[in-house]
Amino acid sequence: MIIAKLEPSKHVQERWLVWLEDGSLIRVTENEVVSFALYEGMEISDGLYDQLVEKAGRSEARGKALDLIAAKPMSRRELVEKLTARRPKTRDGRERPPFATQEQAQEAADWLEELGYLNDREYGKTVVRHYSAKGYGERKLRDELFRRGVPRPYWEEALLEAQGPEEGVDAFLRSRFKGKVPDQKELKRASDALARRGYRWEEIREGLNRYGAGIEEE
Repeated sequence: MIIAKLEPSKHVQERWLVWLEDGSLIRVTENEVVSFALYEGMEISDGLYDQLVEKAGRSEARGKALDLIAAKPMSRRELVEKLTARRPKTRDGRERPPFATQEQAQEAADWLEELGYLNDREYGKTVVRHYSAKGYGERKLRDELFRRGVPRPYWEEALLEAQGPEEGVDAFLRSRFKGKVPDQKELKRASDALARRGYRWEEIREGLNRYGAGIEEE
């Protein structure tokens, strides 16, 4: 195979387009252009073609992984899932491959962990702080850690970052009742809402008593 045309992409910075004589296209980064010493008219053997495609795929995965983690913190599992997920079809209905294979995605995740940009332990703490500040209880926090793919060995350490249940429950009740004395229906709705937020009944009952609702222990 011969490289018929080699040109920088007009849409993606640092990407180069390698057009082969059969009309096929390989998207590479500047690193591949330099390391493989690519030029127009160069003959590409089957072995070199395979190496180029494999290296270009790894570079593409790393670049996309870096973009994703820079835009939004996430766990390793979330990152790998996004890199390997099916993508929407093109406007003309053609299938688009995932950004990376499973192997490429895992390698990109390893690379980001080595650089310190991907850290499940610290991400777990971030998740807990975020949802705790929004007024969620421990059960909801555990649900979020599970949903976001934070490994279980990091959960207990992450949960230390949560505010006490008293703060979350009291803030919710103050916002809900605004100083009013609630009736039984309002108390029931507030209790149900707090339960959905992940608080245990003991925590809810104590909060209602602090508010002055006079809930007796069963």
